[in-house]
Parts: sequence; C-alpha cells; structure tokens
Amino acid sequence: MKILLNNREEEFMKESISVNDILFMKKFSFKMRIIKINGVLISKEKYDTTFIHDGDDVQMLYLMSGG
Repeated sequence: MKILLNNREEEFMKESISVNDILFMKKFSFKMRIIKINGVLISKEKYDTTFIHDGDDVQMLYLMSGG
C-alpha cells in the first residue's frame, strides 16, 4: 500500500497497518503527539484499533514545549 505520511509518499508491504504498528516501524517514540488520518484526529486509546489503508493521508505531529 502507498500512503502519504507527513507529506511524503511511503510504501508498505501490507494492505493496512495500525497506528501503533506504524509508530513502531518508523521509530516515532515521542510521547506528546497528534495523529490525524485524512484530517480526522485519532485518540491515543484508538492507536491499536485504528488502521491506515492505501491512499490515506497521515499526519504524525510532535508537540514540543520549551522556553
């Protein structure tokens, strides 16, 4: 499947992949993040049960703070 991940085309050898799986595969480990699939915000509780499919537009954004 091909998806758009953070405005870059990515290809995976699966038909679908869970949000948690893609976080693990891409080594995205920051705790404070926002994930949207096709513009829909995904809550942390749904990372295991929400799947990304061919053609989806996925945004994985990290929240940073500092001074």
